[in-house]
Amino acid sequence: MSAAQTQKENSEGGWGCLESLGLSQKELVLAEALQMEYDALSRLKQDKNGTGASPTTSRAPSQTCSKTPNPSIECPRPTLRQPIPATTGASLLRGLSGSDSSLNQPEGTQSPHSIPARVVPPHESYIRESLYILDSPEVSKFRDVSGSSLGDSLVSGSGFLPKGFPSLPDDIPPAIPPRNPIAPSLGSDNTFLTTWASTVPRDVNLFTPDVDQPKVTSGELNYDNVNESLARLNGSQQGPRGRRASGNQIGKPVARSKTLPPPGAAQDIPTCSQEQQEPAAGVCRPGKTLLISLSSKDHLMNGFGYELFQVSEERDEEVAGFCHMLDVLRSAYPHGDRSKNAGFVWSPSVGHEELHQGLGVSVKVTVISEHFREPLTFTCDGSSTVDLLIYQTLCYAQDDLDHLDVEDYLLKVCGHDEFLNNSQTLAGLEFVQQFLKFDWDIRLFLTKRSTISTELARTVRTHTHTHTHMSKVLEPAIFRLQIRLPIHLSPPPLLSLKVELPLHVERLVQSVKALCSSLAAVETPDVTSALSQLPACPCRLQPKVLKVRDTVLCFLTEVCTSNSHVNGSVRSNHRIHILWYLYEGFFLSCCLTHGGAELCAPQHTSKQSVNKYLFHLVVWDQRVCFPVQINQLPRESQLTVILYASSLPPPGGAEDKGKQRRSIEPLGWVTMPLFNFRHVLTCGRKLLGLWPSTPGRSGNARTSSPNFSQPDSVILQVDFPTSSFEVRFSTPPPADFCPQYDSRLDTISQIQLQDVLHKKAFFWLTAEDKRLLWEKKAFCQAESGALPLVLASAPCWEWACLPEIYALLKQWACLGHLDALGLLHASFPDQELRRTAVQWLESISDPELLDFLPQLVQALKYECYLDSALVRFLLRRAIGDIRIAHYLFWLLKDNLQDSQFSARYQHLLAALLCCVGRGLRDEFDRQCWLVSILTKVAQRVRDATPSSRQSVLRDGLDEMKQFFSVNSSCRLPLNPALLVTGINIQSCSFFNSNAVPLKLSFRNLDLLGDNINVIFKSGDDLRQDMLTLQMIRIMNKIWIQEGLDMRMVIFKCFSTGRGRGMVEMIPHADTLRKIQVEHGVTGSFKDRPLADWLQKHNPTDEQYDKAVENFIYSCAGCCVATYILGICDRHNDNIMLKTSGHMFHIDFGKFLGHAQMFGNIKRDRAPFVFTSDMAYVINGGDKPSSRFHDFVDLCCEAYNLIRKHTHLFLNLLGLMLSCGIPELSDLDDLKYVYDALRPHESEADATMYFTSRLIESSLGSVATKLNFFIHNLAQMKFASSEDRPTLSFAPRVHTPKSDGLIRSLYICRHIRTTNPSKGYAFVVKVEREGQQEVQLVQRTFEEFHELHSKLRLILPSSKLPSFPSRFVIGRSRGEAMADRRKDELNGYVWHLIHAAPEVAQCDLVYTFFHPLPRDERPGLFPAVSSSISWSPASGRELGEVKLSISYKNDKLFIMVMHIRGLQPLQDGTDPDPYVKLYLLPDPQKTSKRKTKAARRTCNPTYNEMLVYERIPRGDLDQRVIHLRVLGDGAFWENTVLGETFIPLKRLVPGQHWVDWHQLGPPSSESAH
Repeated sequence: MSAAQTQKENSEGGWGCLESLGLSQKELVLAEALQMEYDALSRLKQDKNGTGASPTTSRAPSQTCSKTPNPSIECPRPTLRQPIPATTGASLLRGLSGSDSSLNQPEGTQSPHSIPARVVPPHESYIRESLYILDSPEVSKFRDVSGSSLGDSLVSGSGFLPKGFPSLPDDIPPAIPPRNPIAPSLGSDNTFLTTWASTVPRDVNLFTPDVDQPKVTSGELNYDNVNESLARLNGSQQGPRGRRASGNQIGKPVARSKTLPPPGAAQDIPTCSQEQQEPAAGVCRPGKTLLISLSSKDHLMNGFGYELFQVSEERDEEVAGFCHMLDVLRSAYPHGDRSKNAGFVWSPSVGHEELHQGLGVSVKVTVISEHFREPLTFTCDGSSTVDLLIYQTLCYAQDDLDHLDVEDYLLKVCGHDEFLNNSQTLAGLEFVQQFLKFDWDIRLFLTKRSTISTELARTVRTHTHTHTHMSKVLEPAIFRLQIRLPIHLSPPPLLSLKVELPLHVERLVQSVKALCSSLAAVETPDVTSALSQLPACPCRLQPKVLKVRDTVLCFLTEVCTSNSHVNGSVRSNHRIHILWYLYEGFFLSCCLTHGGAELCAPQHTSKQSVNKYLFHLVVWDQRVCFPVQINQLPRESQLTVILYASSLPPPGGAEDKGKQRRSIEPLGWVTMPLFNFRHVLTCGRKLLGLWPSTPGRSGNARTSSPNFSQPDSVILQVDFPTSSFEVRFSTPPPADFCPQYDSRLDTISQIQLQDVLHKKAFFWLTAEDKRLLWEKKAFCQAESGALPLVLASAPCWEWACLPEIYALLKQWACLGHLDALGLLHASFPDQELRRTAVQWLESISDPELLDFLPQLVQALKYECYLDSALVRFLLRRAIGDIRIAHYLFWLLKDNLQDSQFSARYQHLLAALLCCVGRGLRDEFDRQCWLVSILTKVAQRVRDATPSSRQSVLRDGLDEMKQFFSVNSSCRLPLNPALLVTGINIQSCSFFNSNAVPLKLSFRNLDLLGDNINVIFKSGDDLRQDMLTLQMIRIMNKIWIQEGLDMRMVIFKCFSTGRGRGMVEMIPHADTLRKIQVEHGVTGSFKDRPLADWLQKHNPTDEQYDKAVENFIYSCAGCCVATYILGICDRHNDNIMLKTSGHMFHIDFGKFLGHAQMFGNIKRDRAPFVFTSDMAYVINGGDKPSSRFHDFVDLCCEAYNLIRKHTHLFLNLLGLMLSCGIPELSDLDDLKYVYDALRPHESEADATMYFTSRLIESSLGSVATKLNFFIHNLAQMKFASSEDRPTLSFAPRVHTPKSDGLIRSLYICRHIRTTNPSKGYAFVVKVEREGQQEVQLVQRTFEEFHELHSKLRLILPSSKLPSFPSRFVIGRSRGEAMADRRKDELNGYVWHLIHAAPEVAQCDLVYTFFHPLPRDERPGLFPAVSSSISWSPASGRELGEVKLSISYKNDKLFIMVMHIRGLQPLQDGTDPDPYVKLYLLPDPQKTSKRKTKAARRTCNPTYNEMLVYERIPRGDLDQRVIHLRVLGDGAFWENTVLGETFIPLKRLVPGQHWVDWHQLGPPSSESAH
């Protein structure tokens, strides 16, 4: 039976069905017009293929669609009772591969194979859908008009089923065959029924049909829930959770790729009655297919409606090739490999450098197990392995060890769902080092491996079946455009399909206009020309109608094959935005680019205005020619088209004068690649959606996909020349020769080259810099991180230049994985280069990969094609490590919000879900559900009034109970090792800030662990906080690798979507504001609050000294990190302090120098926050001490260590320029970090800069304290009535119930004290009821005053006794004043204890008189040590001076660093010391050098460089430095405080001599 006859029978059946529905004549004529389109398309396809058409109905393709090159349209219409023939199997076997050329199979080199049959599983085999994995605002853009999603239509597969028939799940696509045609297998009757089998793991980068075979037979195929999980990518889910939405859904026919069999191939379609049938719909055939379906629902809504689904053949092939790559990738990781499929989370390890820092440390470990009653405690060396610890534990627990295998046991971290690798050393575990830093107890749980839950592991079922629907999973993202075609024709009676209708011209024009309007309001020149030739006479109308019909069919064909491709002729601009009518003079700027660099000068079209044909459009019809030969184009070349226009003059003004002031504005742009993923040059007519221009976003990457996601995008029609052959890019091999260079470089060239290399990044290279780098590239190989600069200096990336570039890559020493990150920037799109960079990244460990995962996810935007080496690298690592898969999932999901790249990230997220297995997919679904609930609760709390927020929070969290009743447990997105089983609503609260974050307390599934407290934010973009904490974490690792532990507090922060995320809570920490306001609202101006607070929580000398040490290190690290990253908005609520002394910053809403503004005034005036109360803790008082020298040295050393890795931080931040963070959007933001690191300066210059310009200016800034004070006032309105005041010197609250009732109080005497300040303390005798022993406590007058001030905050003044006046005439610290105050305070405490019970038994009173550790030694306060163990004490009478001396290039460099231990002047005041140097012998005294004078200190810091030039190398042994320290006197002669002579015999040229030198008394002959 011919195709034409088949179509006739089908159409007759279809029209009968229409008549039975009672349709009008108008609607029947519409159906007839549609039938005419089907006939033409069918004949056109049959004539093209030369099969299936009768000679009487065949005609040449040129007669039908002369404008479309190589048309391939086919729309046969079989009846629903008729099985779909399998005659197209040979055409289906046209192979394809991914973008990697290694996946292509050479023709004729492999044995042929056939495709297995596609079977339909039972209707009852539906599995619960994952509802929340891909739920995002962007998803709604892909929903169709009727409300059902494209993904749902894919799953239902009802595009060819009658209405009312139960929808069947679509079958499983086969493995993707190779690109080249393969003949059918010999001896096989049906090419769809041959079964393949393979059990051998395959190489991802190789494709061989002998090995690349499906893993199961057709009878074993079944569905997994991955399709339903990803169906939400394109639509919302109706109905209850866990069940498919029921109801009658109208099926949507889908055009499928020619690489996949048609739906229901080689299977019979279930029959149904004619009353149940819908009008026959076209069944998609392989190839470019135009599919139109008719539904009764549309009939009821719009009279008649048609849906056209456009599928790009090349896009379909690229996605199908990507699916095949996933299939090969998964097969390389079998589910039985326990090393890559453990099913639980491993505890992360540290790097080798960090490991060496902890090898000599003793680790105290407590092991708990069900095998023994009491916990076992071991003291191990850091180098001990985990399996050794297990063996020691089993020795105590088991008597017979002969039948025990250590590998059968694992150790789990108590409180975390993570396990230790048995081969790992204790010092090499990240959590061990974290616990040692904060002196936490290390508690482990011993368990058998067989009892551990492996629900996250890939199972046999998920590993076998998931790969079979990778194409199905990714298929929803293929559909780029959905168009409805309401066509209205005149309603004459329908006599026969062959009767010619005398259509009127106006009706025909309106019908064509309706058609074009539904096709994105695109009106091609051919359509306009055909309509303009329509005559008014009806007798001449029929030939012109045929021409109009053929033109429209050509237009439909072009729509079906349009995608992002390069064009040669710019035709017109369609669907003009309504705001664009305010512009005139539209023109296009076209340019060819490669990696953002222009390959030639931009070409401009003529200026045109908006015209009206069928629609408003701008017509250019102009050819654009570029002066670039095709054979020299780089493979990754792109065509960028930008639309410009001038705004219309304002009404009522002088038009000529207005035009002079008007500027040209960009309105939209589109970028398209010249070569597709198969490296074939683009051709043909294309319709491209323009992206709106966003000024000020120069750092953002531009997608190479057209804008079809926005319904109102402007459409640009462009034509590219066509040819009868394909133009394919072939990758050239590296050059064989190696240029020979001189072994040495002249001095001038060395200096010039070093100056260029010190720029550390290619962003600021000038043309001269690039010329020098490329010319001297052979001398740059020894410089770490120089390769990106050299490659950025390449003259061009044309095909002829690639062999030399590839040869350079081959010759270059293998880069470290950190340096390789610089090659993944958008400026390096070359595929071979990026593949080499990924190969160098392979050496990175899994824990270290997590540190750079956000940048690698952003680098996916810079890949030219869907399949790339970087994608494969990330998927491989995600398959092998659950922690990587967890964070990769959330990073990909967060990037779905990027409209330009959402389609790519949808593919990658779908690929990840395919690879990780069902268990992890279900876990991700639970996490997304949890986040959605918390987001709703946070919004309700934020919108509620302040007084009702707590009740709204508790009501909202009741939904969490329902969540945990359905799900027994859930892992937090913050950390996959945090497994929670409920929420403690009573412990949850909120913070009084603008975003009103929630403080949540989750119940830990591990009963041995504490509750898990996190902060959930909704309304704040946490991506910036994430990035800032990532940079600080990398800085901390660099310091540790260099042997410098800055005691930094590193906490986790993770964004779970735009405007929401989780933050880890650090226990035992308070904000500086809360600490300072304990001394009143003006506490920010006082020096003692921080020291008193640390003293309160660390009462013993040993504890306090340790806390001060932690404070010095962490404060130095925070100063360096916040300065480099330009962190602003630093008030005292954004800085926190732990009771252990560790200081850290939070809330990074402003960075890279974007300061918070108060009007036109910057609130952040200092380089970083370093105030006098911080210096008070460091110095141990209000005067500088030697510990301040250590603080300065730590700051400078940490700063210089980060400066050595300038290129790393510039690369990391450069890769994030396109992430959408507002304060990191262009190179100016990146330039801030470059200027802060000062890579062009020496270490000595950087040390002087950090000391004099940063530390001193920050310490002397009054603006910081004023900012703190203003913030205190602003936060007073948020103070809760439930907050009870506390005493600054008492670590905890005491009550009458805990201590016993006080019977009497009496101040018996006063004693003199010197620390922490000079004055007197009063000894109070405390007697309690029921206690024989009398307690003695000592309190100062200021502490009594603090008690009275805090009592006035909670009690009326009328109930309190009067307090003695603080102001006295004369000396307030004299003994007479102490005697008088003792009597006054005795009266005060007597009235206090005999006052009303609410006063006398107040918690503040009992806390005040509770004994403190200092009260155990009457008469002595715990002195704050002036020096601690790690800071060497001077032990010298006149002090010491620290110098750094070096010699290089006939120059002597002497840096005066610090002086300690100077003696006060004779009047007891501190001197103003400065240093004077002479280089002896110096008879003429011409070698005098001196520093600036420090003010009022015996321990000054200078860090000033003094230089002596033209000092021959041979003279050093005879030279002596004469150093004198003098006190600068204003009205008297300078006083010599000490001097020393330093011979230079010990100085080694090229090395730094850093040492302390003793100062001696001045001699009378010292001047000589």
